[in-house]
Amino acid sequence: MRMRSNCRSQSTRHSHPRTTAPALQTRTNLVPPALPMPCQPLFRTVLNLQSWTKRTILNDGNGIASRECDGCGTCTGHLVVEGLLIAAILFQLSRKSYKPPKKPLTEREVEELCDEWQPEPLCPPIKEGARIDAPTLESAAGPHTTVDGKEVVNFASANYLGLIGNEKIIDSCVGSVEKYGVGSCGPRGFYGTIDVHLDCESKIANFLGTQDSILYSYGISTIFSVIPAFCKKGDIIVADEGVHWAVQNGLQLSRSTVVYFKHNDMASLASILEKITHGNKRTEKIRRYIVVEAIYQNSGQIAPLDEIVRLKEKYRFRVILEESHSFGVLGKSGRGLAEHYGVPVEKIDIITAGMGNALATDGGFCTGSVRVVDHQRLSSSGYVFSASLPPYLATAAISAVNHLEENPSVLANLRSNIALVHKELSDIPGLELASNILSPIVFLKLKTPTGSAVADLELLEIIAEKVLKEDSVFIAATKRSSLDKCRLPVGIRLFVSAGHTKSDIFKVSASLKRVAASVV
Repeated sequence: MRMRSNCRSQSTRHSHPRTTAPALQTRTNLVPPALPMPCQPLFRTVLNLQSWTKRTILNDGNGIASRECDGCGTCTGHLVVEGLLIAAILFQLSRKSYKPPKKPLTEREVEELCDEWQPEPLCPPIKEGARIDAPTLESAAGPHTTVDGKEVVNFASANYLGLIGNEKIIDSCVGSVEKYGVGSCGPRGFYGTIDVHLDCESKIANFLGTQDSILYSYGISTIFSVIPAFCKKGDIIVADEGVHWAVQNGLQLSRSTVVYFKHNDMASLASILEKITHGNKRTEKIRRYIVVEAIYQNSGQIAPLDEIVRLKEKYRFRVILEESHSFGVLGKSGRGLAEHYGVPVEKIDIITAGMGNALATDGGFCTGSVRVVDHQRLSSSGYVFSASLPPYLATAAISAVNHLEENPSVLANLRSNIALVHKELSDIPGLELASNILSPIVFLKLKTPTGSAVADLELLEIIAEKVLKEDSVFIAATKRSSLDKCRLPVGIRLFVSAGHTKSDIFKVSASLKRVAASVV
């Protein structure tokens, strides 16, 4: 009897799931047939949620029915909430999307909108320092030029050999224009190569003693096209912190890893080369370069090429030498920094230079081995994608090199003027010389900086303006753009020319001494 009662109680205990489950399952299928097809899945989900809620209330945690609803109102409350939820969903689904009325604007409203409209600026506002109006040259930038209608002595333009206005060079340009026209009408690789381009490349290579050379149509684009042509992502470049903006741009375009050493400091360079190569086998398989200027545009210092070549050979780096301000100036015959130090030109892997400083023309060149030059003819953006150098400018470069070879005395005149300028400017009140005594770039910086580069530049610009306005001497402060990352001190930069006379040098010296004493 006891066993029979237990079985009966167990059958009674399990009877509720069998009877209630089908009833609950059938409720999930009660989807109104008139409901739109997109709404039916949502409605079915709501019914399933309602069934699950009721099972949770009536059953215990094991899915066994505990007892019937005792009339406390809990089930009724849930059903009311669920019904309201279903009603809200159906209401939202049945609503039509709001469309604003298509009412055209009146002419008055259109005019008001036009008056209120303020366009966004196309570029950021100009900084205060960039608003200063630069003097305007009205004639060729020779040793004497015309600025704002007044004849002045020009120490602000790089014309080292004094060839601007040279009659032979002008005549050669006239003949070239008559023969070839003004432009070349295409890149070098696409009908833009003229015979004078090849003659100029051969002339430069023979003059410097290299195997080959290649011409570029713009001087400043030479170096920042050459560097990315050889240096790629993953390569290592060790560069002087004083390199000018064109070199900085080339370093950035290369996407290489760039490490800067202290300006013209060979101990700093040696330390960095040692850190890069010591115990690092990975660097043996990476291309490594040293990038320096022969004469630094931002300081007038001369790079110690003999020491650089020694470090290059010790640590197995390649050297890229920028010679825009040393080509035609340094060395016994003007062949540049290699001749000045007596270093074989073959030990310098890549040499670049602009032709606008010494040769009185435009464009630039890169020289070195045949392999170095041929690589650029397909891989250098400034060569491949730019129209070639106008033929008359290539002719002018050939004539200028011929003039330098035929008249070596022009170098003696230049060096004599450089020495005299250094002597006369050695005791300027508040200013001191920072450039090398052999450099045609004479760099004057403040003896006691204010601590702010902006304030220093303002003082130097005041000096330059007074010298031009009161004494008709044209000099310039080293204003740098916001893109220039050089952190060397700003200063006044004078470009000495072989065409300057002693009276020109005495005039600029007297003017600077008088004005600097009153300003600094």
